Formats: sequence, C-alpha cells, structure tokens
Amino acid sequence: MSPSDELAQRWRAARPPMAGLHLDSAACSRQSFAVLDATAEHARFEAEVGGYVAAEAATPVLDAGRAAVAALCGMPDAEVVFTTGSLNALDLLLGSWPAERRTLACLPGEYGPNLAVMGAYGFTVRTLPTRDHGRLALDDAAYQLEEDPPDLVHLTPVASHSGVVQPLAMMAQLCRDLGLPLVVDAAQALGQVDCAVGADVTYSSSRKWIAGPRGVGVLAVKPDLMERLRPRLPAPQWAGPLTVAQQLGFGEANVAARVGFSVALGEHLAYGPEAVRARLAELGGISRAVLAEVPGWAVVEEVDEPSAITTLAPLDGADPRAVREWLLTERRILTTCAGPERAPRELTTPVLRISPHADTLPDDLTTFAEGLAAATAAV
Repeated sequence: MSPSDELAQRWRAARPPMAGLHLDSAACSRQSFAVLDATAEHARFEAEVGGYVAAEAATPVLDAGRAAVAALCGMPDAEVVFTTGSLNALDLLLGSWPAERRTLACLPGEYGPNLAVMGAYGFTVRTLPTRDHGRLALDDAAYQLEEDPPDLVHLTPVASHSGVVQPLAMMAQLCRDLGLPLVVDAAQALGQVDCAVGADVTYSSSRKWIAGPRGVGVLAVKPDLMERLRPRLPAPQWAGPLTVAQQLGFGEANVAARVGFSVALGEHLAYGPEAVRARLAELGGISRAVLAEVPGWAVVEEVDEPSAITTLAPLDGADPRAVREWLLTERRILTTCAGPERAPRELTTPVLRISPHADTLPDDLTTFAEGLAAATAAV
C-alpha cells in the first residue's frame, strides 16, 4: 500500500461514513470523530462547571491551536486571534487598519464578499496583473508595486471559484523586498497548499481543508503590525487592560468550536501537512484527467495544478446550478455551483466545482464523471 493510500484509509476511518459522495471540501469538509467528540465534550463541560470556567480550562488546547496556525503560516511569533470565520477576520483587520491612505492591491479574481469588506472600510482597490487562468503575473506585479506602492497587498492563494494556485512564496518575498505588508486570505489554501511563507497577516477558516467545525476561524498577525492596529470596537474599560490582540478577540465566543478547530489542527499536523498536500494534489490531477472526457464541460485548471479543486466551465448551454441539484438529488453527490458573485471582477458565468479530500478514491472520481455526464444529459 502506498503512503497516499494509507493516508486515505486513515482519513476515512477517522470519520463517520458519508451518506453519498462528498466532493465539496472547499465548502465544508467532514469532521473527524475526535473533533466531534472534543467539541461536544467541551459543550457538556460548560453545562457542568459553567461556560467561563470551562473556557479557562480549555486554555492549553486553544494555545496549542494558535501555535499550530502560526507554524502552518510560517509566522512563529505571530499573535493569533480566533474569529467566527475568514470574513470576520478580514473585517477585524481592515476595521482596525492604521493607515489614513487606504489603498490595496489584489487579484481580479478576489472573493466578492472580501471586496465588499474592503469597500466598507474605504479601501481603494487596485488590480494586480495576471496571466492565463487568472494567475498572478509576478514580474508585471513587481513593476507595478514598486512604481506606485499600495498600503497593503491582499493575496488569495486559492480562490473560491477556481483551483488555480497563486505563487504565494514568491509574492511574499517580493513584498518583503519592497517593504509592503502582505495579507493572505488562506481560507481555501490552509491545509491544501503550503502557506508557511511568513506573511504579515494570514487569516483562514476552520471548516475547509483543516476539517474543523463551522463558525470559527483565525487571524494571525505579526507583532509589529498588531501593535499598529486600532480596533474599531475596543473592549470596554471594565474589561481591564488588554492587548490589541485581546481587544480584537473580545466578546462572545463558541469556545467549543474553537476547541474542535484546535483538535483538527493537531490532527492535520499528525497526518503530516506535506503528505496531505501531496494527496490532495494527486486527487486534483486524477479529477482533471477523468473529467476532461465529459461532454459539455471544460476543465479550467491544468492537469498538474497542485490543488484538489477542479472547476468545470459549462459548454453548449449546460446549467451548473441545475446539474448540481440533480447530482445531489439523484445520485447523492455533493458539489458546489459557484456563481459570478464569488468573483465579480473575473467570473462571468456560473461554474461547477468539485473538491475531494484525502479519503476520496479514484473510483469515486470515475463515479462522479459518470454522474456528471448523466446530469448534463438530464437537465
């Protein structure tokens, strides 16, 4: 048995069986028994001893979760704040941003809700240059950023509507060379591609490739930048003296979900991040090779894209929304239909997205291809 097959077996055995075929990890992965149990046990402990006492007792687990995030992001000295998700993390960051001149550079395929947050805080958004499939044109970007530097660069290494992997490490080095703060939206990247590049800020969610609970995320900020942030809603005076990170994290929290997230991070490290990334890239390559033969669809990514996400653009009038519903209703195959609102500056028509996790087998992808052909003919 190959190490990849062994990882698939371990991943599958650690989880409840799926009622169908789950190809939607980029939306929400399946939690393990250990994560489910840890989340439930903390909630039960709250009922037994009180929520604040239970939260205090969970400090070592939460600290371990923060340390895992810092390690996975290549930010060993980062201050890590739990949030309710990626969008909440961006909201906290931009709402606290210190600069009076608010200019931001990002890709044309930036996530629609992120653009809304940027606009809400008065950021002027500049578009970074790209090549085919929306991939960053690094040399052109270097010239643009040096000639007219923005206040920050915001990079989403893997988008919500595409499995194309951006050159994150090279952009991180470019931003260091130019002295520009780099903010990384790792919602689709953490756990799927290598994010250990030492950005100034990295934020992510729990529920995607790390396979933690919904409703929790994380914001990691280097200490020098954290001290420059000015929280839009500072903690009340009665809370006592708090650091900037503590002010950003102040308020009501689902501590049970944070405990579950921390356990999921520990599991990810135990599997081996490199092994997980290799398995996901392998599955992406198999998916794209199999799906290239399905009539009515064009595979967006290159076969060897190091990502588990495969995006299918419709041809000849195929309807991604109707196909997604048919697959779920008739075959119990879970996928995503990504509409233009996910990337309003780049995506013009809906696409179908699949995102298998480590326990998916090549036969599952063949089953999906057959289902996709049937759905396309049926709707």
